[in-house]
Amino acid sequence: MPNLEHPAYPAANLLHLESLVPCRESQVSMLLSIFGERQQFSFPSIFIYGHTSSGKTYVMQTLLTTLQLPHVFVNCVEYFTSRLLLEEILIQLQSCSSETEQTSPVHCDTFNDFVRLFKQAVASQDLQDQTLYIVLDRAEQLREMEANILPAFLRLQELTDRNVTVVLLSEIVWELFRPNVGCFEPFTLFFPDYSIGHLQKILSQNHPPEYSADFYAAYINILLGVFYMVCRDLKELRHLAALNFSKYCEPVVRGEANERDTRKLWKNIEPHLKKAMQTVYLREISSSQWEHLQHDGGEPGQLKGLSAHTHVELPYYSKFLLIAAYLASYNPVRTDKRFFLKHHGKIRKTNFMKKHEKTSNHLLGPKPFPLDRLLAILYSIVDNRVAPTANIFSQITSLVTLQLLSMVGQNDQLDGPRYKCTVSLDFIRAIAR
Repeated sequence: MPNLEHPAYPAANLLHLESLVPCRESQVSMLLSIFGERQQFSFPSIFIYGHTSSGKTYVMQTLLTTLQLPHVFVNCVEYFTSRLLLEEILIQLQSCSSETEQTSPVHCDTFNDFVRLFKQAVASQDLQDQTLYIVLDRAEQLREMEANILPAFLRLQELTDRNVTVVLLSEIVWELFRPNVGCFEPFTLFFPDYSIGHLQKILSQNHPPEYSADFYAAYINILLGVFYMVCRDLKELRHLAALNFSKYCEPVVRGEANERDTRKLWKNIEPHLKKAMQTVYLREISSSQWEHLQHDGGEPGQLKGLSAHTHVELPYYSKFLLIAAYLASYNPVRTDKRFFLKHHGKIRKTNFMKKHEKTSNHLLGPKPFPLDRLLAILYSIVDNRVAPTANIFSQITSLVTLQLLSMVGQNDQLDGPRYKCTVSLDFIRAIAR
């Protein structure tokens, strides 16, 4: 018995839609109830939120396309200003009428112009008899635009007096959107994360035709058993499944095992999945490079310059600043003269130094240091002369923003700001190299 039922849409279309959106039947059913029939006025604005890779964008695109509902779909990251966003909506609205019509350039500077042009576009294309859906993906970007954009979109049905519904897709909750002055409250709908059973069902649908569905489902079960605790992103898991399946099939291809020898297949794939754990989310190497490593039996770290931890593009002096910050964090102040002064003279090893020389500073963690000490070490390790310009100080601020340095205490102290270096020794070695 189908889970999706609605009298306004053909049963065949709903059955096809249900097959395209597995494990999201309850959310789609809720959306169909809100939408109603084509000619009925829907809710003015709908706010859909959930974590990344929870199916928000895919479900909305599939729902509107499968049921052939007139819609406009815009990514707010791509159209990052109000003018670009409004003009793109009007351009897509022009193309809703027919495939042959050429879209003319649209100029829209204010939301008042948008309302006027929107009414003209809807009237010219005979869209009054059915609901038009405007979907704004990554809607959190609207908070960076003018203050009137978000409240106006929420009341677009009222402002235009047309049958239109605005759907906002976001990864953050509505409470972080709501303006201080108040606005029209949208209907909120939450998309929960996929459970391990949902991921198993969705990923198992992509099995290659040359292998049985049970064989591929067993492989997905092994993959989720390894990665589910550290990665629940459907896109990443789908990428990992496609990347490592050939290695899982090797004993079957060579004739050493059949599809039911789960234990032998697990022993073959286990070390390769452990290697893949090092590159989850990072994309340190490409798929072709990973397959090359699998055939050669190498380690991911053997590819020079590909690690996301050790290959960071920083400005020239920022690298020296980071090295100087690491030296200042892990070397005691009393050793600066010995390490960074060319003619420091003879230094006696006191009993205090002998007592503590066996204690590694890396075990004690980074120590805070003042700005003047950082600059003094910088001038010592850079070959050419460096002037203390605003460029140097702005690069220090950038390193703090990138969380490679952290500021300790307040910036308004009389002795100046104090910092800590937060990167590891391997990171510094890679930059120094």
